[in-house]
Amino acid sequence: MVDYTRPPKPPAAPAGGVSLSKVTLTKGSPSVSLTKGQGAGGQMRINLNWNSGAQKRGLFSKTPAVDLDLACLWETTDGRKGVVQALGNSFGSLDQPPYVLLDGDDRSGKVSSGENLLVNLDRLDAIKRILVFAFIYEGAPNWAAADAVVTLFPQGAAPIEVRLDEHATNARSCAIALLTNSGGALTVQREIRYLPGVQRDLDAAYGWGMNWTAGRK
Repeated sequence: MVDYTRPPKPPAAPAGGVSLSKVTLTKGSPSVSLTKGQGAGGQMRINLNWNSGAQKRGLFSKTPAVDLDLACLWETTDGRKGVVQALGNSFGSLDQPPYVLLDGDDRSGKVSSGENLLVNLDRLDAIKRILVFAFIYEGAPNWAAADAVVTLFPQGAAPIEVRLDEHATNARSCAIALLTNSGGALTVQREIRYLPGVQRDLDAAYGWGMNWTAGRK
């Protein structure tokens, strides 16, 4: 576990600049802790980038395009729960629960900025937990072809990278990271847990306890 309250000494930064080394969460080092003043405040961006170029395209290609979506389950400290996702136009809000906003829907994997969840950590006191996940909305469940990576950008702390470098066949969703309010600090836990279905399966796996109905973009 990497603790930002006692960070390793960073390399020397150029004059007038600040160097923040990227942290990559792995099986051996699966979590980080962010505290106020060191990442657990301001607006944190959670970016999904995936590579459509990794898929073999062309007139006679047998590999269909994949539409990979970024989303999250959320729960506030007062017990409210929900989902932020493009499916059903549930894009969320920064200024009221869930204090999470999805900025758009990249259906091609070609948008350089990818898809982003924005989290208002100035309201961390109202946030209990957030489960960041991705799911394949259209196309064959080929995670290796998507070559996806999620990067969290907390304010005043190093970027946190979670690579979807473990792959599963016939899985439509992947739980990527669990963000938990831990007494005023924010714990980011790598998950990389593949499931055959999407919302219902994620809900059951993490005990969210919601009722689900079919939706569409």
